[in-house]
Amino acid sequence: MPRNLRELREWSRSYEGKKLIRFTTTSLISTFISESLILITYGFKIIPGEIQATLFSNVVAMFPAYHLNRRWAWGKRGPSKLRSEILPYCGMSALGTSFSLIGATYARHLVHSHHWGHLINTGIVGGTNIGAFAIFWVLKMLLFNRIFRPGNRPVRAKHSYRAQRERTAPGG
Repeated sequence: MPRNLRELREWSRSYEGKKLIRFTTTSLISTFISESLILITYGFKIIPGEIQATLFSNVVAMFPAYHLNRRWAWGKRGPSKLRSEILPYCGMSALGTSFSLIGATYARHLVHSHHWGHLINTGIVGGTNIGAFAIFWVLKMLLFNRIFRPGNRPVRAKHSYRAQRERTAPGG
């Protein structure tokens, strides 16, 4: 892990750094899509139930997230493989959606046990979805990083700060 800004900059240019940045960006985009859909569908009472709005929004956001992750973060091209790509991704997405539904159940309890306005209720439903995604994101990132390795690409870091330091070190 980088210890200072210079090493962080060099790490962000490495293969692993770029992959993590791309994965994080696609996760943020997916979260933005699901959150927007929750705020629209629940906020405008298109889908009046907290749990149903959360489920709908997360399932819809799963499709662009898969394609963004597959092409951009994992560098995969060609047809998707059912057993090695689609099923693990759907499984993790279902797990993440289930985690969000736990938050939606809690939000439903809060909404129905208090008499707040619909705007506050919408914020609670959206906030629990964001909280669930934040908690679940780390697990998902670690697992997907292990499953979807695009091959043994070399990390081109011969000009990195650490590599330069090792070359100039005595005995190196």
